[in-house]
Amino acid sequence: MGFALDRITIRGFKSIRELKDFELKSLNVIIGANGAGKSNFIEFFRLISSMMKIDGLKEYVAGNADNYLYGGAKETRQIEVEMRFGQNGYDFVLAPTEDGFFLINDETRHYIPKGTSKLLGSGNFNPKLLMDKDSSSVFGYPHGASWYTYDAICSWEIYHFHDTSLNSGMRRYQDTAHNEYLFMDASNIAPYLRRLREEHPTSYKDIVESTRLAIPFFDDFVLEPNSKESIRLDWRQKGLKDYPMRPSQFSDGSIRFICLATALLQPGLPSTIIIDEPELGLHPSAISLLAELIQSASKRTQLIVATQSQALIVQFAIEDVVVVNRKGGASSFERLEEVDYKEWLERYSVGELWSKNVISGGPVYE
Repeated sequence: MGFALDRITIRGFKSIRELKDFELKSLNVIIGANGAGKSNFIEFFRLISSMMKIDGLKEYVAGNADNYLYGGAKETRQIEVEMRFGQNGYDFVLAPTEDGFFLINDETRHYIPKGTSKLLGSGNFNPKLLMDKDSSSVFGYPHGASWYTYDAICSWEIYHFHDTSLNSGMRRYQDTAHNEYLFMDASNIAPYLRRLREEHPTSYKDIVESTRLAIPFFDDFVLEPNSKESIRLDWRQKGLKDYPMRPSQFSDGSIRFICLATALLQPGLPSTIIIDEPELGLHPSAISLLAELIQSASKRTQLIVATQSQALIVQFAIEDVVVVNRKGGASSFERLEEVDYKEWLERYSVGELWSKNVISGGPVYE
């Protein structure tokens, strides 16, 4: 597992005109109205993740670089990024080209304890970090600063379990060989759970037990491949153990909870887990269970969770919450402090304070 992201500066990305030296903790619950900028913050992580493979940034942007600039190309000339991971730092600028892609300029990596920096290059479509990560450390460590930065970003997992339709990957047959890690859309949930059952039985047991709490009639999964080495998320219902159920017989909320529980209880957690609106379709009791899983996972890794659910927010401490507001077209991010709401918290939960607009984050009409 790589280092978590400690601090971040973003300038000129979508609705984020400037987010300067913003601290990220082990648990970051992002709240705000529709259009405030929560999803843009999540997309920033997708953009950076795409850079960690050759031509990944080109594929992600797909000739639409201007769409990623705050206010468009007339308003913003470039996107500026500064990130800090433990003892290491990574800065760069994304400058749009005439044909709608990004050049990576002023790419610099830092080793903070020694105060050393290395300019990796400018004018590149692929980050020079991908080459410099194989450079040896001059301070006697197993790897150089670029490797630790690369490892941290590659260890991010951005989960999006919104598509629970009958044609979604999580409900269909899946190749048993696709079991090394959980895909971002859980389209390999069955082979991954089968691997956990065989190689990490404790994690598998925890997932099953959490699923039973959320779905009282659920007994266990039936994870047996067919003759074509394909597998789907079949399961047994309590009292009907000889009659396996199909994944299509899970409700949308039920199968989404299974995917969330698997992501949060998996062994060897990523350096950072990012989830957008995990509460969709969940029963209030399942949302409470989800909050417990999030809190537990945050003790082992870093979580960034974007939500609009009062039922979910009510489960967290006020210091875990980051409020996103939008004014003049720009998104602002504020981490809440208990001292500012001490008297209110004696009578109300965090979720109630948000619903009463004591904590700002409702719709703003400009």
